[in-house]
Amino acid sequence: MAQRPLSAERRQSLVGTALIGLCCLGTGVALAAGRAWLVHLAPPLTPNSSAAELSRNRRRSLDPDRRRDAALLLSAQAGSTPERRRAWLQSQGWGNHASSRVLAAISLKRAALAAQASGRPQEGQALWRELLRRFPQAPASADALYALGRQQPQLRRTLLERFAAHPAALAAALEAGDALHLARWGARWPGAEALLLRTCDEQPATLRADDQQLLAAGLVQLGRSEQALSCLGETTPTAELQLRLAQGMLRGSRAQQTQAEARLLSLAKSGGPEGLEAARLLAQSPAAGAVAVLHQLPPSLQDSAPVQARLAEAGQRDPASVLARWPNDPASWELQWREARKALLQRDWSQAQRWLDALKSATLPAPLAARQLFWRGWTAQQQGDQASAEQFWRATQRTQPLGYYSWRASERLGDSRNDDAKGEPHQAWQPLNSGDARIDALWQRGQALEAWESWRTKQGGQAPSSPEEFLIEGRLRTAIGDDWTGLGQLERASFRLPQIGCREQLERERQLHPLRFSKELTDASEDSGVDLALLLAVAKQESRFSPSVRSGAGASGLLQLMPATAGELAGESLDHQALSDPGRNGALGAAYLKQLLSGAGGNLFQAIASYNAGPGAVGGWLTRGGFDLQREPELWTEAIPYPETRLYTKKVLGNAWSYRQQGRSAEELCR
Repeated sequence: MAQRPLSAERRQSLVGTALIGLCCLGTGVALAAGRAWLVHLAPPLTPNSSAAELSRNRRRSLDPDRRRDAALLLSAQAGSTPERRRAWLQSQGWGNHASSRVLAAISLKRAALAAQASGRPQEGQALWRELLRRFPQAPASADALYALGRQQPQLRRTLLERFAAHPAALAAALEAGDALHLARWGARWPGAEALLLRTCDEQPATLRADDQQLLAAGLVQLGRSEQALSCLGETTPTAELQLRLAQGMLRGSRAQQTQAEARLLSLAKSGGPEGLEAARLLAQSPAAGAVAVLHQLPPSLQDSAPVQARLAEAGQRDPASVLARWPNDPASWELQWREARKALLQRDWSQAQRWLDALKSATLPAPLAARQLFWRGWTAQQQGDQASAEQFWRATQRTQPLGYYSWRASERLGDSRNDDAKGEPHQAWQPLNSGDARIDALWQRGQALEAWESWRTKQGGQAPSSPEEFLIEGRLRTAIGDDWTGLGQLERASFRLPQIGCREQLERERQLHPLRFSKELTDASEDSGVDLALLLAVAKQESRFSPSVRSGAGASGLLQLMPATAGELAGESLDHQALSDPGRNGALGAAYLKQLLSGAGGNLFQAIASYNAGPGAVGGWLTRGGFDLQREPELWTEAIPYPETRLYTKKVLGNAWSYRQQGRSAEELCR
């Protein structure tokens, strides 16, 4: 059937409709493009964003991703109530594509926790089920399995299998008394040590050889080498476990050191891949007879940097040849400093200069480069070259803008940064740069705990193996309050990472100096008159801001006070529990420091050395080596006969100076 031609009116109507449609489409495209352009221009929201900015974006942003970012950041702020968190996170668990899946899962987890905390258990259960249904492989689902597993035990078994290293799995394993799971995936989990020891003691007959190895490896991680050997019984440990056992025993009694050396020598002679590590540990043995043992190593292992450096230290090799052959090995770095320090204490400035010049400063990690540069400045000054001395000291400041040697360089230069900083202490958020986009996304949105849980799951519970991993894990741990482990990891990283620019190094060093227990230590400072920066410095070095820590000698708390000393100051007997209170410990520690400062006539070097070694011991060092404590405190400190006290004094005084610089900008410190 033939179609009738359209009328003119009909054609005009269709054309008009098409034009309107095209206009609407164009407007929609333009609006979408405009929104995308505006979103692209807006800086990303981070924990540095103000609460007002976050609230504004949560309500008004055109971008749903930005609204969710604001909600997550608001929910992570200190002091937010469960009801507020619930309101912020409501309906934020959307999205299934790869870029938003991790944030959707975390939003559901945080919303479930907020619902439970605000007295809505049924709502929380529904959110847990939704999280588990939609994102079963996301690390956040480990918490869903843990929560739902209270009524469905099979879900706890799924949790242990699917997310073995996740903190939720470790908590479930502890509740179930599963010592083997904890030994493999989380020996350091709170409460795990007692369970591992109890399992070894009470169930030796039921343990298979593999189980004994696993439990022993967990105990070695905890520094319990003797108990690990007992747990092994007649079982022969693997080569890797032999290494870790020996490493722990080298820090024990002389008998343990001898046993460790025998194990390491046997392992080195076996020719396995662990041989080089065994040789390295033997070279680090503190035992007097360790050098003789090194001569029993196979020739290929004797011809290694750690062994040759130890033999050079013992006068059996030429140190210069070791430095020339292995300039980038940590054993050479330590050998160089020992030789330079020896010459410095003999006031042989030209010889000290030769040793300090033996390795290039630019190739050393920042703390070691700063030490080298400071003393190069010192030797230059002693030989009459003031201009070079000042150049070296300014280079020290740029290489490591905080720390002991930067302080001493500033003192020697008469630098204005020795004055009190006028700005408010502030430690801004910095990107994590973990190499994992999902973990970095959580970190940027203030979800430090979730970032840590995802990192731990990714690592399979294994300890960091590179300086970069120590840096990342240290930052994650300190962000969730685990300063004891985290600050130790950051310190270890700083002595192995290559140098970076001054501004970047400054941020790295500020991460090493967090502000903790500000109220308690400020109160103690005001009551005693002791500098707050000094109290922070001692607390960081003594306990890494861990109030419940107790040393092997019995010192307790934030500033690690001996009960007898604390009792004398307080006028009453105090036990470990009493000294674990940060306020009380801070007040007593400040009072003790005030006593030491008074006895030292205000001299920081003498007072801090006395805090570690006791005023009686330090009194005998005041004229040691003929070094003037007032004019050359740097040399006086290097002459301290106790290596622990020597390092402690430099660490604490470097910490104190670093805390005094908290209010200074990068422009001031890196000029």
